[in-house]
Amino acid sequence: MVGIRERWQRYVKTAEDGGGRIDFCFLLLVCLCLLFGTVMSYSASTVYGAQFYGDGFYFLKRYVLFALLSIALTAPFVFFATPRFWRYFGVGLYAGALLLLVLVLLIGTVGGGAQRWLVLGPLTIQPSEVAKPALILMLALVMTQNEDKVTSKRPRGGSFRYGVLLPGALIGAVGVLVAAEKHISGLLIIGMLGVAVMFLGGTRLKYLGIMAGVVAAAGVLLVLVSSYAQVRVDTWLHIEEVDPLGAAWQTLQGLYAIGAGGLFGKGLGQGLQKHGYVSQPQNDFIFTVICEELGFVGALSVILLFLCLVLRGFRIAARTPDRFCSLAVFGISLKLALQAALNLAVVTNSMPNTGVSLPFFSSGGTFLAIQIFEMGIVLSISRYSTGKRV
Repeated sequence: MVGIRERWQRYVKTAEDGGGRIDFCFLLLVCLCLLFGTVMSYSASTVYGAQFYGDGFYFLKRYVLFALLSIALTAPFVFFATPRFWRYFGVGLYAGALLLLVLVLLIGTVGGGAQRWLVLGPLTIQPSEVAKPALILMLALVMTQNEDKVTSKRPRGGSFRYGVLLPGALIGAVGVLVAAEKHISGLLIIGMLGVAVMFLGGTRLKYLGIMAGVVAAAGVLLVLVSSYAQVRVDTWLHIEEVDPLGAAWQTLQGLYAIGAGGLFGKGLGQGLQKHGYVSQPQNDFIFTVICEELGFVGALSVILLFLCLVLRGFRIAARTPDRFCSLAVFGISLKLALQAALNLAVVTNSMPNTGVSLPFFSSGGTFLAIQIFEMGIVLSISRYSTGKRV
């Protein structure tokens, strides 16, 4: 593990300068995700939209509107923001995320047994989603500013203070507020992202083991004190004993949809489970619709698309002009990978149902907007992958 980190750090430090163009390959992959997501958002939501909103195109129009607005708002950042700008932006975003996380506990709306959403006029925001990129940028900044102290091997050289306590406090502030929302998956993603950025930032392995233990303990404690979380875990562990018309309904219907797809699926738009069996199929369980309608081939295509996008992000991270940019892009790419992997784990009953959205596919305007903006950060930094240090 140490060898991997050292090779990564040497490669980042010796990256060549030059450039000015965005990474076209990464942009193409993002566009493919959005196009695929648009098609499946419509296919999965048409029945639900017609039934509850009187318009089968309701979620399609919403998806397209948020996508176009998000692209329009993100484009100036892609072409004009510098790596120095993202340092300052990360501080502001982190402060704003903490404020939103506090507000959601005070005036947030409750859904599905958890208080995670904040209604601001026409927008419904999930602050934990804002907190994830904010934490990545903030950790990247503090790990970069204190690089010598973080990696110091001298007694009292500051490796524990700046490599563990400082980033641990940043992670803990967000983690405690997310845990108060009873958001297990959010806490899990935030913890794993934090430990990963600390690892690449130079934190010693013995300290990282402690951090990983703290994250795991926090997750277990959250389950023990939350009856809502306990029901989810119990359903996952004993799904064959749980009422199939009650707590196990969503998971079982999702599994039926996955199994019914076969190799090539029933055909786009021909799925049956979205007709009231999988509740809100355009959200967290949209992958089950993909499996049913496009089969194993369609499901594999989605997985490969995410894999290519994440690996391309890692490539950009390895060629950035400085450590901050490298950690930021790596963190955003890893977040995409974790989000997708956890969603697939939930819908296949490989982990408890914790409400994890599938990037670019699941319905949710602000979630899609944040995802597009994160991709914009990567594209913005990719312009400097061979440029002068800024």
